[in-house]
Amino acid sequence: MADYQYDVLVIGAGPGGYVAAIRAAQLGMKTACVEGRATLGGTCLNVGCIPSKALLHGSELFEEAAHGTLAKFGVKTGPVELDLSVMQGEKDTVVKELTGGIEFLFKKNKVDWKKGYATFKDAHTVEVAGQTVTAKHIVIATGSSVTPLPGVPVDNDAGVIVDSTGALALDRVPNHMVVIGGGVIGLELGSVWRRLGAKVTVVEFLDQLLPGMDGEVRKEAAKIFKKQGMDLMLSTKVTGASVDGGKATLTVEPAAGGEASTIEADCVLVAIGRRPNVDGLGLDKIGLALNARGQIETDHDFRTAVDGVWAIGDVIPGPMLAHKAEDEGIAVAENIAGLTGIVNHDVIPGVVYTTPEFAGVGLTEEAAKARGAIKVGKFPMMANSRAKANREPEGFVKVIADAATDRVLGVWAIASVAGTMIAQAAQAMEFGATSEDIAYTCHAHPTHSEAIKEAAMGVQGKPIHM
Repeated sequence: MADYQYDVLVIGAGPGGYVAAIRAAQLGMKTACVEGRATLGGTCLNVGCIPSKALLHGSELFEEAAHGTLAKFGVKTGPVELDLSVMQGEKDTVVKELTGGIEFLFKKNKVDWKKGYATFKDAHTVEVAGQTVTAKHIVIATGSSVTPLPGVPVDNDAGVIVDSTGALALDRVPNHMVVIGGGVIGLELGSVWRRLGAKVTVVEFLDQLLPGMDGEVRKEAAKIFKKQGMDLMLSTKVTGASVDGGKATLTVEPAAGGEASTIEADCVLVAIGRRPNVDGLGLDKIGLALNARGQIETDHDFRTAVDGVWAIGDVIPGPMLAHKAEDEGIAVAENIAGLTGIVNHDVIPGVVYTTPEFAGVGLTEEAAKARGAIKVGKFPMMANSRAKANREPEGFVKVIADAATDRVLGVWAIASVAGTMIAQAAQAMEFGATSEDIAYTCHAHPTHSEAIKEAAMGVQGKPIHM
């Protein structure tokens, strides 16, 4: 057997990579992790999930204080002002704390951090910053990056046409922000800047927002964001952009074709999706081909077609979500160690962290109907006592169950804390729960989660509070 420097080498220290490295080390394997950023945590912790949530929370507090619900509850304030630099500073502090925490965990678990970017020399050898590193097993966990839009060049430094990274670091509130893409990232960041005072226009190629979510949720999302003041240009495509004097001019036309028009904006956010980070890895040197979408194919154990090379996270098929990558990181390490690591890709929750939040797990109603007969229970948040007390009436919970077996196939929720509520549904589905199981589980009162219980009762046609 060849003598390798490491048992496991993980390429990438994002949510999938750092978790895989820590778990491999916990299982007794000598482990290293390659990361070229100055800090660990990948896109998620540095310029994605975490900083965006800090800005979302900060902007929500500002809106509540400036012209939200505080006065309704008897909390009187004087003139409310925004100090954007302080808000951005708090975001940066959160990022520093969490990325530093991962570095601490690497040291605690004796994971070596190889600083730089890896290129394969063969299936067990990579080069990192001029250093050759060998390992018996190599895990590709390089994540994803922003998908560019032809004709719309991003320049984050200039701050006029930006991607998600640039939109997190703006030093002023735009008068008018145009968001290209009505998906999760565009709506979350667009909602931040709308709350802070920008006029926001969302341009989406499809006829509804939030591709991939339940159809009823998508329709409700459009109503909610319009009510909040966002302008929605659905079924519209952007064909070009120019920048002059700190302003951007976009050329748009109907997605089906038609007469072109222009939109002027102080800031344009390009948020049309993400693509796997595979460039520069030297996959051709190990004979590893990509699929038509530029992804690395694996088996259910996360093995690639090359012996000793594994892959997880955004570089393989499936939703590009941090928690999906984390679960795969644990599973791949356990599989390498000879254990049984499994990820149930049918039960991966997705959340949009706007106000309210949108969340779902499992099949949409449309997908479930395509498979066979179903039963659906739906309960409005306006009938939920906690939501009503908090003056959070928007949204609903929908439970979709198989008509014959009553097994829950999908759960969808719009509520102020839908992202937290959906965990219950995911756990129930992981254990193969029926709607009756949820309906007969005692829920604390008054809580938002009672809406899940009531929706499950609705599958049987017997909700109490509606």
